[in-house]
Amino acid sequence: MAQSAEDVARESIECYNAGDFDRLRSLLADDFYEEELATQRRLEGADARIVAAQSWKRAFPDEHGTITGAYTSGNTVAIELTWDGTHSGPMATRDGQELSPSNKRMTVKSVEVIEIEGGKIKVLRHYFDLMTILQQIGAMDPAGTAVASRLHSAERDA
Repeated sequence: MAQSAEDVARESIECYNAGDFDRLRSLLADDFYEEELATQRRLEGADARIVAAQSWKRAFPDEHGTITGAYTSGNTVAIELTWDGTHSGPMATRDGQELSPSNKRMTVKSVEVIEIEGGKIKVLRHYFDLMTILQQIGAMDPAGTAVASRLHSAERDA
């Protein structure tokens, strides 16, 4: 029996949680692509998706996505998730550098919009707040901290 679009979308999260990247690859269409909006990456093909997923799992080995809502319209599914994990591995940056493990926890909400074609994931658009993750793991100051300190030093200098 064929899986519903929502079943395929949910299975993709289960695969990631389990670190079962072969099974995840089997869910992806030959012409799959992903838009990871927070990192401004467009991943072309199943191999690029698997490499990216493995990279996130290396940085957050215990990361787990909990589905909090799923909404289906035809072959498109929107999944609301909460991602939780500990930054206990190196995190790749866009410029090829790595952020050293901080051993700090992160929790972030996200939405994945997934288009299913022929029982496979053809398109994935992943929306999440990268700034929140970076703040939680200590790679970025909390919003406003740098601005406030500059304002105070400007007041002192006046």
